[in-house]
Amino acid sequence: MKTELKMPELFASMVFDEETMKARLSVASYESWKTCVTNGETLDISTANEIAEAMKQWAVELGATHFTHWFQPMTGATAEKHDSFIKPSDNGRVMMEFSGKELVKGEPDASSFPSGGLRSTFEARGYTAWDPTSFAFVKEGSLYIPTIFCSYSGHALDKKTPLLKSMEAVSREAVRILRLFGDTQTKHVMAQVGPEQEYFLIDKKLYNEREDLRMTGRTLFGAKPPRGQEMEDHYFGMIKPRVAEFMKDLDEELWKLGVLSKTKHNEVAPAQHEMAPIYSDANTANDHNQLAMELMKKVADRHGFVCLIHEKPFKYVNGSGKHDNWSLSTDSGENLFKPGSTPSQNAQFLLFLAAFIQGVDEYQEFLRATVATPGNDHRLGAQEAPPAVMSIFLGNELSAVVDAIIQGTEYTDTGKHSLQVGVDVLPDIPQDNTDRNRTSPMAFTGNKFEFRMLGSSQSIAGPNIVLNAMMAESLSQYADRLEKADDFMADLSLLIKEVFTAHKRILFDGNGYDDAWIEEAERRGLSNLKSTADALKAYTDDKNEELLIRHGVYIEEEMEARGRIHVENYSAVINIEGRTMVDMINKDILPAVSEYAAELCGRVQTKQAIGAAAGYEEETAKKISALTDELLAASGKLSSDLENIPEDEVEAMHFCHDVIIADMDKARDAADQLELLTDKTYWPFPTYSDLLFSER
Repeated sequence: MKTELKMPELFASMVFDEETMKARLSVASYESWKTCVTNGETLDISTANEIAEAMKQWAVELGATHFTHWFQPMTGATAEKHDSFIKPSDNGRVMMEFSGKELVKGEPDASSFPSGGLRSTFEARGYTAWDPTSFAFVKEGSLYIPTIFCSYSGHALDKKTPLLKSMEAVSREAVRILRLFGDTQTKHVMAQVGPEQEYFLIDKKLYNEREDLRMTGRTLFGAKPPRGQEMEDHYFGMIKPRVAEFMKDLDEELWKLGVLSKTKHNEVAPAQHEMAPIYSDANTANDHNQLAMELMKKVADRHGFVCLIHEKPFKYVNGSGKHDNWSLSTDSGENLFKPGSTPSQNAQFLLFLAAFIQGVDEYQEFLRATVATPGNDHRLGAQEAPPAVMSIFLGNELSAVVDAIIQGTEYTDTGKHSLQVGVDVLPDIPQDNTDRNRTSPMAFTGNKFEFRMLGSSQSIAGPNIVLNAMMAESLSQYADRLEKADDFMADLSLLIKEVFTAHKRILFDGNGYDDAWIEEAERRGLSNLKSTADALKAYTDDKNEELLIRHGVYIEEEMEARGRIHVENYSAVINIEGRTMVDMINKDILPAVSEYAAELCGRVQTKQAIGAAAGYEEETAKKISALTDELLAASGKLSSDLENIPEDEVEAMHFCHDVIIADMDKARDAADQLELLTDKTYWPFPTYSDLLFSER
């Protein structure tokens, strides 16, 4: 008989969380850890030793034999090196040991991780340091300790370090604002994030028959199938049994690790699905999203699937994004983007709203750059994701409030109210006052903003670093001004009006897919960076570098390194895709269609010998012959251009975008036409019909 799942016992059962620490540590050590987390104080070595010993004992009880410092290098993925707990003893046996020093600091080889020039090639040493704000966990026989990762010279080589710094920056400036509103209790303000994760599931056997999927994560070839998503029946449709078993297994694995997996459903495209978590602080959300992507792949394998997290695995159907729900809350749980039920709270809300609007407008190109990847270029603006133009959707209610403030006119709700910020006649603003505009890059959804431009495969750290930093910048400017105000309420009202007026151009509540909006956005002076090659220059803009340096998130060298890594990654991805395409054309497609053409020609001769018509065979053979020549020429040009990519990093990126991608498009067009003409038994790999509509 199957044991009934007991959720409370299962959840976080593999996590060394606060409850576990409280039960296993002395009161003094537990309080020291709490102080460390709350106030940022350093743990003394004796406390670290006690925590390490308790952590080891707990992990061993759960079957762990090794430990690893789990970190997030600038690849966007995670990294880990495992060491066992064993230490030789005097009697030739071994004992289990784990010290505070091993807990707090590690020294993995850093030589093969991207650094963007922050270290010389010959410098192998790097350091990991425990992040005590993120709980350790046991997975697959090892104790995982979340850590930061830095170079020998102290430069941040990871995504966690700057994320933590950006969270501290926005907290610091938000607390300054709260003090002006009379809040003397709040010590910290937390950036809160809930990243929805979209993905595809395809049969493992079919996946293994496609070199493009194995090498690049997406299909480089594939004719349009007879059916795609036209019937609109997959979205929220019945989950098929095999997929349901995968989802159930995935939830249980995630829950064991404390990941707040909340929602699961079918997405729009066939074979596409989504998992959405409950909100948590940005650091935890970032760690958990990395775990979710990893576990999706591992659990899928157990069920005979492969999980594809590429932004656009299949042409002709929707790609996958990662909607980043972002907000701010106090350490007492107050959501600062909840409009509130009293005038003073509304005034505070409107100031934070103004700060966000200003930040998105002033750093729109930087935000666009944070979601710029080769995979996302296939998705943004493709009638399935927001356009590349940044804008904010507020909804009818808030838009009316903002317009009334700008114009100095009365705002009408259930009755007429004179809209003066912070006085009793200010109307309540309903919490759920917006629709969810799926065409908007940045939509207000009641008490948070949904940044919808993120690609499904990327780390959420980069976009949230910039969201936090731009918010810190706006709030810092407001605090500097309001702290000197003689009449706080009067200057507050004036400030909010000034900000809404100055940055109204970024507000748009209509259809982001409409060509008329793209033209209107250009008239407003909004940027439209359509490709990664266009967007990545934002990393080296003085304004953007100064933002992150000013708030202590990066130093100049760290900022420039990240821009360089993104540029190099773009060219590397396109290069791999191009070479994979040439390989498949030469080794799979051309031999297959040539063989089929020969078969057709043989049939023509046979029919002619008996005086029968061979119209189909003859016409098809001619078409295949012409397309084969076209494909051969396209493949030759692609191969030649791949050998002539410029050495300069920026020139290489633009060459890949302007030349290589155009070559690939031409080659694919010929190959996909050949697929439609070739007998299925000759075609060398599974088609879209096979991949998207196999028995599930």
